[in-house]
Amino acid sequence: MLYEFKSKATGNVVMTGPVAERLLGIVGREPSAKGIFTVEQMPEAIAALQAAVERERAESSQTEAEADERTREAMRSVSLAQRAWPLIDMLRTAHAAKQPVTWGV
Repeated sequence: MLYEFKSKATGNVVMTGPVAERLLGIVGREPSAKGIFTVEQMPEAIAALQAAVERERAESSQTEAEADERTREAMRSVSLAQRAWPLIDMLRTAHAAKQPVTWGV
């Protein structure tokens, strides 16, 4: 399943199901075919995503410092920060424009 996040203030953001569902879980939302982030909900969602990114960075830097070269190579996958950035940016822009973000609508 694909999730397409939409807002009148931004372009659309398309994510695969597993990525979008992980991000929705981080902000305390159940994965669903349709949904909305109201303007009032956006600051909390942005903060939750940013906190999760910071936690992953801290864990990753500690693990990387302890890892050997082979392990470091395996760890060079797409980070949460890279996956979350489009949605964080969309939420910030939509919040500034006082526009909701929807998906599946």
